[in-house]
Amino acid sequence: MVLSILRKMDPVTKFSLNLQILGLTLCALSLLCSAFTFQDYSDALGKSILFFEGQRSGRLPPNQQLTWRGNSGLSDGSSYHVDLVGGYYDAGDNVKFGLPMAFTTTLLSWSVIEFGSSMQNHLENAKAAIRWGTDYLLKASTATPGALYVQVGDPNMDHHCWERPEDMDTPRNVYKVSTQNPGSDVAAETAAALAAASVVFKDSDPSYSTKLLKTAMKVFDFADKYRGSYSDSLNSVVCPFYCSYSGYLDELLWGASWLHRASQNSSYLAYIQSNGHILGADDDDYSFSWDDKRAGTKVLLSKGFLEKNTQEFQLYKAHSDNYICSLIPGSSSFQAQYTAGGLFYKASESNLQYVTTTAFLLLTYAKYLSSNGGVATCGSSTVKAENLIALAKKQVDYILGDNPAKMSYMVGFGERYPQHVHHRGSSLPSIHAHPDHIACNDGFQYLYSRSPNPNVLSGAILGGPDNRDNFADDRNNYQQSEPATYINAPFVGAVAFFSSKTTTN
Repeated sequence: MVLSILRKMDPVTKFSLNLQILGLTLCALSLLCSAFTFQDYSDALGKSILFFEGQRSGRLPPNQQLTWRGNSGLSDGSSYHVDLVGGYYDAGDNVKFGLPMAFTTTLLSWSVIEFGSSMQNHLENAKAAIRWGTDYLLKASTATPGALYVQVGDPNMDHHCWERPEDMDTPRNVYKVSTQNPGSDVAAETAAALAAASVVFKDSDPSYSTKLLKTAMKVFDFADKYRGSYSDSLNSVVCPFYCSYSGYLDELLWGASWLHRASQNSSYLAYIQSNGHILGADDDDYSFSWDDKRAGTKVLLSKGFLEKNTQEFQLYKAHSDNYICSLIPGSSSFQAQYTAGGLFYKASESNLQYVTTTAFLLLTYAKYLSSNGGVATCGSSTVKAENLIALAKKQVDYILGDNPAKMSYMVGFGERYPQHVHHRGSSLPSIHAHPDHIACNDGFQYLYSRSPNPNVLSGAILGGPDNRDNFADDRNNYQQSEPATYINAPFVGAVAFFSSKTTTN
């Protein structure tokens, strides 16, 4: 009878029902029948953090584990008489973009805040990855009064070369936002990153935590007082690479929310109450990324209502439900797209960035709901925390290799993973193997080579497969084969949850 009903259904409805049945019967949602063991998830967690070492700019520390990397960008900022050494390259190039770097740092911090207790021996490495970002953001925030440095490197010139970061001789131009040329989006995200990190270091390094929080407050005031989008101020330097397509209002609410979480200062609660409606509190948005913070803000603020019954945040719980319900097949407001293999699909370019943020929000909201036995309300039905965990697990497992292609999209994890990663440092011979300089144009032979990358960018999660679960292991197909810090950052928290033997899902 069930089979005859399924045959008559259209493919989308059939898939939705199949996914629901899968979610209900998958070994009673037990990890005992998982494609992966607790140890597998722990291994993936370690690698997902290790990836950030491959993205480091600056002088590498003695305990650097990815030893094929070397020092780079040691004079960044010097021609402008500021010290901007350090930080992260965002993806496969050698530019330090401030907006995605700050978002990466915020999400790494949020991962540790929510799931650090599950990270065990990986926790210190996760905190080191955060500090590598915040040390740089502190420099960028305090070097010049009334300004925030938001980028090092000319992306247009950088992308004309295929060079190791240790070799790069492209212009290391420095770009900033100021009172005259504002950038509320990147400034408020920087404030969020510093505030979130202050929570991480509150117990282990109180003085550093205080410095982070005080700087976050100043940067947020700058973002709020001098309003404008950094895309308008910097134009082709940041567009189309990291244009602020969503504007800056979402970052202002996001930044204020993190300052409220970190400081417990009533002024930020008052700010959220007074400004929330004009900053996107009433908007429903169905993705969470380096550009658009609305869904993440709703979930973050819902914690106050769910755990402390702060009535001012009830609105955010309702909008969090709307977001969550959009992801659940069969719910009245379901609108997400999934591939036949079960992967959340949002965009043809770097789709896994949306998968990792979605999995993280599902698990974080499940945690908040579980704190008081709450549920997500989807029209006339309800969704429990364990349903959210099951859907998040499907996404995490898909990335790690439980998918139609039987391919892990994390480099270095599993028996089969991509070999042709769109990443300059990984695809060129290391400076140890080839000490001589490799010039701008000479590197392209490695971009177009069919040989595997000589240096394993361990832990890197790539852009991922298309809407038919197909993946081209092609270095020149950056849409699918390029890693990015903001793909990995939320995955750190998500995979940490599943690595814990005390997980109940």
